[in-house]
Amino acid sequence: MIRLQSPLPDRYAQASDADLHSRIEAAKTALGDRLLILGHHYQREEVMRWADLRGDSFGLSRMAAERQDIDYIVFCGVHFMAESADVLTGPDVRVLLPDLNAGCSMADMADLESVEEAWEAIVNVTAIDRVVPITYMNSSAALKAFVGRHGGAVCTSSNARAVLAWAFERGDKVLFFPDQHLGRNTGVQMGFSLEDMRVWNPRLELGGLEERDVKDASILLWKGHCSVHQRFQPVHVEAFRAAHPDGIVVAHPECSHDIVSMADKVGSTDFIIKAVEAATPGTHIAIATEIHLVQRLAAEHPEVHVESLDPLICPCSTMFRIDAKHLCWILEGLVDGEVRNQITVDGDTREWARVALQRMLDIK
Repeated sequence: MIRLQSPLPDRYAQASDADLHSRIEAAKTALGDRLLILGHHYQREEVMRWADLRGDSFGLSRMAAERQDIDYIVFCGVHFMAESADVLTGPDVRVLLPDLNAGCSMADMADLESVEEAWEAIVNVTAIDRVVPITYMNSSAALKAFVGRHGGAVCTSSNARAVLAWAFERGDKVLFFPDQHLGRNTGVQMGFSLEDMRVWNPRLELGGLEERDVKDASILLWKGHCSVHQRFQPVHVEAFRAAHPDGIVVAHPECSHDIVSMADKVGSTDFIIKAVEAATPGTHIAIATEIHLVQRLAAEHPEVHVESLDPLICPCSTMFRIDAKHLCWILEGLVDGEVRNQITVDGDTREWARVALQRMLDIK
C-alpha cells in the first residue's frame, strides 16, 4: 500500500537532538491531559522515552479502548495500529500517526480484494458456514471489517490460541491471515499436525491447492510473513547454543516453525519481556524478535546477557520511520491547532472492524 508522507520542514529535518528534546517536552507539557502518546515496543529509544504507555499491539489496543477522556492519541507504531485505535476510541478522540509511511509489509501481503477472492473460491469448494475467518492484528481495518462481517475475529500473538479455540467452537475450518507462521505455530501448539494445515497462495488459482486440500485442511494459512522474524534461521540457534550451552533462546511466534520448535520459550513481545525479567542473573538469552526491543531489554536488565539471535541485527524498517523529528512535528502542530496525519476509518468499515476487535478483546 502506497502512503505519502511529505518531507519535513527544515526546522525539524535539521534540528539537533537537544533542540528536539526541549521542543517535544514543551509541546507535551502544553497539551497536558488532552494528549496520550502510545509507544509500541519496537520503537527506537528517542521516541519511546516520550511514550505515556508502551506495549505490544494487543496491549495498546486495550489501552486505546479504555481511554475516552482525551482529545488526541499520537500512535508511535505503524498504520494498522493507528487504524485500530481510531476504531476502538470514541468519535471525539483523534488518532495521529507521526509518519504516514510507517506501514507493515506483512499487513500489505493481504489486501481486501485478494481475501474476498479467496473467500469466494472457498465458497465453491466447501461449506462456507463452517469456515471462520481470523485476521492477525497486523492487517488493515478493511480486513478486520471483513472478518467482522463473516463471523470472525482479530487476534494478536498474545491471544492467538484463545481466538483459534473460539473459532473452532463455531466452525471446523479457519482461514487465517496474513501471517502463516503465527497460524502454523499456534495450530501446532493446540495439537494440530502440519498435515492439518495448508498454505493458501493468493497469487495462484484456489490458493495453489487441490479441492481435496481445501476440504481436508483444518487451518488454511495465508502465504504472508514478517520480514524481520523470517530472518532467524536454525544456524543462528546452533551458533548461540555452541557459544552458550546453558543459554536460553526466546522466539516470537511470527518466526518460522523450525525456529519455534528449537526455541526454549515462545511468545509475544510482552511474553518476551517477562521472560527476561524472570531470568536468573548471569543467564545468556538470545531473542528472536525486532532489535529495538532486544536492545532495550539488554539496557534495562544488565544482570542478564541479552542479545539478538540474528547477529546481523535487522530492525523493522517501517516502524523505524517514526523518529523524534516526526513526533515533534506532530506535537507542535497540535499546539498550533493543526491536526496532522490524522488516521480515520470510514463509518461502515469502522462498525464491522470494531465488531471483530471487540470479539478479540472479549475472548479470554
